[in-house]
Amino acid sequence: MSGSRDVPGLALFRTPPNDPLLRSGLALAGANRVRKGLPVPETVGNGFLFAEDVLSLELDGTELVVLSACETGLGDIHANEGVYGLRRTFLLAGARTLITSLWHVPDAATRLLMVEMYHRILSGAPRSEALRTAQQFIRTRPGTEHPFYWGAFICIGDTGALPKG
Repeated sequence: MSGSRDVPGLALFRTPPNDPLLRSGLALAGANRVRKGLPVPETVGNGFLFAEDVLSLELDGTELVVLSACETGLGDIHANEGVYGLRRTFLLAGARTLITSLWHVPDAATRLLMVEMYHRILSGAPRSEALRTAQQFIRTRPGTEHPFYWGAFICIGDTGALPKG
């Protein structure tokens, strides 16, 4: 993609759009280059995955989506409609379970939390229990006792163990 093309993601750096599905998203490989107007390979796309884009994904059969980046579970609240954002769109697209964060999360503690959680999930623990146990583990580590380090993550959807096979 050429840096001269009109890229929807660039609008976020100017004025937030009215559409809540364009205010929630992930910056992927190439996003900084696109933001600066620099060229990126066609295979990278525009470097952004918006909540609106997620709705077009066919995630039926996807057992678990983990968004471990900062504030990926936030969205806009609309009366009588719920929260619009990545959290809702991944579930609407067919993901059975979503693990996401509600605030800025420290990299080192998050990495350790994710390793512990995945180990437990792959060992057969229910998804919500694996997250909770990993959070308890992080809580016992010196310097990460405060909920800031481990409490941001929530499990939504199917909380049971992954299907066998």
